[in-house]
Amino acid sequence: MVKMTHKSVLSFSSYCSYSSRRGMPFLHSTPLVALFHSQSSNPTKSGETHLKNGTSKPRVSNVEDALKVFDEMLQRRPLPSVVRFTQVLAPLVKLKHYPTVLSLTSQMLLSGIRPNHYTLNITINCYCRLNRMDYALSVLAHFFKLGLQPDVATLNTLIHGFVLQNRVADAARVFRKMVVGGHCQPDVVTFNTLIKGFCAIGNNTAAIQLLGKMEANGCQPDIITYSTIIDSLGKDTLVDEAKNLFSEMVGRGIAPDLVTYTSLIQGVCNLGQWKEATRLLYEMASQGIFPNVFTFNILVDAFCKDGMVVQAKNVVQIMIQRGIEPDTVTYNSLMDGHCLRGEMDKAKQVFDLMVTKGSMVNVQSCNILINGYCKQKKMDKAYKIFKEMPLRGLVPNTVTYTTLIDGFCKAGRLQEAEKLFSEMPDHGQLPNIQTYNVILDGLCNNQQLSEAIEFLREMEGSKLKPDVVTYTIVIEGLCNAGEVQSAKDLFCGLSPKGVQPNVRTYTIMINGLCKGGLLVEAEEMLREMEQKGCSPNGCTYNTIIRGYINNSDTSRATSLIEEMSERGFPRDASTMELIVDLLSKDTVDPVLLAWLKDKV
Repeated sequence: MVKMTHKSVLSFSSYCSYSSRRGMPFLHSTPLVALFHSQSSNPTKSGETHLKNGTSKPRVSNVEDALKVFDEMLQRRPLPSVVRFTQVLAPLVKLKHYPTVLSLTSQMLLSGIRPNHYTLNITINCYCRLNRMDYALSVLAHFFKLGLQPDVATLNTLIHGFVLQNRVADAARVFRKMVVGGHCQPDVVTFNTLIKGFCAIGNNTAAIQLLGKMEANGCQPDIITYSTIIDSLGKDTLVDEAKNLFSEMVGRGIAPDLVTYTSLIQGVCNLGQWKEATRLLYEMASQGIFPNVFTFNILVDAFCKDGMVVQAKNVVQIMIQRGIEPDTVTYNSLMDGHCLRGEMDKAKQVFDLMVTKGSMVNVQSCNILINGYCKQKKMDKAYKIFKEMPLRGLVPNTVTYTTLIDGFCKAGRLQEAEKLFSEMPDHGQLPNIQTYNVILDGLCNNQQLSEAIEFLREMEGSKLKPDVVTYTIVIEGLCNAGEVQSAKDLFCGLSPKGVQPNVRTYTIMINGLCKGGLLVEAEEMLREMEQKGCSPNGCTYNTIIRGYINNSDTSRATSLIEEMSERGFPRDASTMELIVDLLSKDTVDPVLLAWLKDKV
């Protein structure tokens, strides 16, 4: 067994010292953690005899079995060995009954059974799974008092616990201490766990760098290593990098599996590279690797998102022919595809098919259909699906409410939207920032600006603080109502509130200034936004150009058109319409005419 010296592992103990004395103090003194303090370093001799007597391994398939066997073992004299007790605990960990495992471990310690490496690793793992890293670190710190030293499995468990909580920096710190200590070197599990953590937080660069360090640390990457990074790259649409890594993996003699191919297929589908997706499917089949329901669902979803529902249905037919039953995810994607195309009758047919198949409809299924109806302003049908959800045993969530509220607002049925909003807490659903923004947008678009401002002030005084989207909605409402000065005041107050305007906020404010004839201020804002690190986009330029044209300043408009073209932004349809309108007049502005001649 690979072991760390007392000195090297003490660094982990000092690292753990901050662990559990903040937050929930009553947990720090729970019996189990306290028992580790009281354990003697002298091993008991109660148990090894039972192993030598050839007693069969306890059979545990559920919690009831475990409790019964455990209780019987505690009644025996002499007591069974710690190995026997651990054989009961291990299956419970697989069944994810972590609190039960900790409770039984506590009973074991109270009976005088001295824990071994496996027991302690199981305990640390349970605390990690329960998001109690403070306890996990506390158990680690008591290895020495028990005369034990953590091994690579112990530290892998700790790293995995940190990764589960997205505390990747802490996981990396443990990893570095392993490398520097030199007596408990990371293995492939260590590397793969940390790589998974980096990928989970979107740090593909760190994951790839860690892959490059594996061989230097005497550790060979495996299929899990490569598949994890390929999957992350594909999800971030870095398909070329994913393909390069795939080729590197094959070149090293590591055969891709279903997970690898599925990850790569998802990446190319996200970019609409259908030919490449088909090629990969054929390549899979030629190697005897066949798609599963997850692979097919990726294809169905990608086709539907591109509006290619016919192709998606063909994929579903292939699934059925291969004996793979479409699941809720499959049908939800099909419904979403029909909704995106405005084919609500067909979407409802898919929904009804799911209903006939049993318990296939979930909350997301209802949300998709409700959203489709809302987009078409068929609010009565959307509300009917909402009201039927409890009858199907489904609880509408915040997304359900927000979607319906948005639909009612856009349909001009503001009272019904506000009623739904007020009912949310009574049904156990708290509005989120999107819900508040939807209500604000509805108030502004229905010319209820005073209510919108009052609502905004209530938000500012609550725990749920407005974001840049919230303020942008109100600024746009004020501009559309001709209250440009009020919009300016609100805009100028954003930075002191710690809210940074984005390109949409600036563009809306510029549009308001242009409509108010304040063109000098509009252009000053155009220059200001770039100075503050927010680059204007094509929409921003087209907005101010239209402002100058509408205010008969063709000279400045043509200058900005030139600037916009140099930056690679095209003129949009509304701007071109104004230019064509100017050209169709009896007298064409000489500046515009000269500019056009220069461009021909």
